[in-house]
Amino acid sequence: MTGLVVASSYGPTGASSRVRVLEWLSVLGLQAEVLDYIGTANVRPGTLLRRPREVLRAERRLRRLRSGPPPERLLVSRSMGPFTGGRLEAALLRRAGWGVYDFDDALHADDRGGIHRFFGEGAGWAPAVRAADLVIAGNQHLADAAAGLAREVQVIPSCVHPDAYPMKQEYAVGPEPRLIWVGSPSTERYLEAVAPALLEVHRRTGARLTVVSAGDRPLGELDTITDRVQWDGPRTDALLAQADCGLMPLPDTPFTRGKCAYKLLQYGAAGLPAVASPVGVNAEVVRQLDGWAASEADDWVDALVEVLTAPEAARRARGRAARRAVEEHYSYAAWAPAFRRALRLPEEPTAWTPDQEAPAEPLR
Repeated sequence: MTGLVVASSYGPTGASSRVRVLEWLSVLGLQAEVLDYIGTANVRPGTLLRRPREVLRAERRLRRLRSGPPPERLLVSRSMGPFTGGRLEAALLRRAGWGVYDFDDALHADDRGGIHRFFGEGAGWAPAVRAADLVIAGNQHLADAAAGLAREVQVIPSCVHPDAYPMKQEYAVGPEPRLIWVGSPSTERYLEAVAPALLEVHRRTGARLTVVSAGDRPLGELDTITDRVQWDGPRTDALLAQADCGLMPLPDTPFTRGKCAYKLLQYGAAGLPAVASPVGVNAEVVRQLDGWAASEADDWVDALVEVLTAPEAARRARGRAARRAVEEHYSYAAWAPAFRRALRLPEEPTAWTPDQEAPAEPLR
């Protein structure tokens, strides 16, 4: 036993908690007490209102944790609950023998008003960062934001298991080229900015767009060229190998600059060429994966047409380069020693095998 307590507002189907924290327990073969509030993928008001008993039990557990003996090691992912405001996280991180706070979004840049000002994760970010012995940030942009408050900051990117993704084998483009976007309902709106470019690419090449998401919102003009697939973990991850190009458009805002480029890592793990907005860490990752960066609409059109009309050998070379880059720079195996050191754990061989991979909600 490590005396490790892991706490998050989200359960194993929540993207951030699974990728950033819970998956590491399997990778490193760790035993831990896991507190995931009510175990859901989100803690939106509607989710909480449908589960009043679970919410009451979760609040009681948090109170017991605060009044009980301090853990030897505490790892907090973003927040411990929707009503803590950072106070509980700060108190427990200070009391723990070794307190670690992990975050993978620009929570400090969440400028939503109303209830989010007081109960959102952004409200609790600064107190938790100040209290932790170590802050783990998902990228350098986030690390820079925490550096002025934290005692120590370390960058550990969001990671993937490359071998869990079916590898693309066929790089010849058929008569109906296939673009793909994987994400959450809340980030589908990022497709709107590149809609004119995608429609132009469809006009020139006949390409269609697959949107893999748990959402079903209208996409405006894109609906005419879009095929929706409900996200279903590894079963829909297999669609990446069947596509011709992955997309990751982002607007340039203080919040999106903190994104961890997880879509690009998924595309790269499958050996899929990708085009992305060079916003935040996206710029570095798309370069490492030998992909295409596109800022303006014309850039998107040019990049996508180039991807779809390039020689098969060129697309294969780019896809294989992306896979190698993910294995080297963004795999759990590559970062396991660093994560062990961050938690002050003894060095041991990793215990993960590919058949342990479980579904995870796609990151935003």
